[in-house]
Amino acid sequence: MADPLADAVRAGDPRAVARAISLVEDGGAAGATVLAALSGAVGRAHRIGITGPPGVGKSTLLAALGQRWRAAGRRVGIVAVDPTSPFTGGALLGDRVRMGALYGDPGVFIRSLASRGALGGVSAGTHDAADVLDAAGFDPVVVETVGVGQGEVAVAAVADTVVVVVAPGHGDGVQAMKGGLLETADLLVVNQADREGAEGLAAELRAAIELRERGRRPDVLLTTASEGRGVAELAAAIDAHRRDLAAAGGLGARRAERALARVRDEVDRRRARAFWTARAGDLARLVAEVVDGRMTVAAAADRLDDVRPPEPPRS
Repeated sequence: MADPLADAVRAGDPRAVARAISLVEDGGAAGATVLAALSGAVGRAHRIGITGPPGVGKSTLLAALGQRWRAAGRRVGIVAVDPTSPFTGGALLGDRVRMGALYGDPGVFIRSLASRGALGGVSAGTHDAADVLDAAGFDPVVVETVGVGQGEVAVAAVADTVVVVVAPGHGDGVQAMKGGLLETADLLVVNQADREGAEGLAAELRAAIELRERGRRPDVLLTTASEGRGVAELAAAIDAHRRDLAAAGGLGARRAERALARVRDEVDRRRARAFWTARAGDLARLVAEVVDGRMTVAAAADRLDDVRPPEPPRS
């Protein structure tokens, strides 16, 4: 049965794309229907994750990359995951002022999604929004994450190529090494390379990479996004990474890992929703007992949780 909204998305209608992303972000039945109708058109785009600590110029760098891709005739889809407003639940930085150069270009679609407390800087609807942009013919599809620092490694589960951006003066070299960003990166970028300490930070990162015992060693590039310096080299490195990954059979493996993680996450979300819906009354009662000091948090959790770990075998 034909789905008019899905047909319009595949035709690249920007209003249809916006509507479809809104539906899948809501997580309801309508969004699931659209995704099912689009499933045959998904999987062609190069998905790129851009991540890194706050203040390193990720949005400015993405704007410069976007302009370069557009000059080459490519249609660019961007999912920008922003912090969630505690009052409205919406994206705090939805205006994306630092990507203003891309607005008004019919070949660019930018959508801000609220992180909604998601760990790792990637919200639950990020994957689905990327699927919509993929089906609409955008390539590349870029996910720029919220910039929460060391925990921002979940972007690896949404991207074929992960670009980790750092900058001098933020202690980002040490942060990247401690927080797992170094292991996440397919490419490491020292942005704001016109600032003092940029060359030293790049050398520090290269030295850390050389100490790795296994795994691919990511290239370290320097850019000054505000001036366009190094952007051409970064764009070429991103394309080269995809080619190398596909030639070595790694692209399919990475996408299989992504699909596995998404299926497991979906099952976990459904179980959690069913669990808390069924126990809403018990939860309110037990919380009151914890507040009154008549029960510990651990005891309340025991009362709610029907699942018990298996007892160790008796010797």
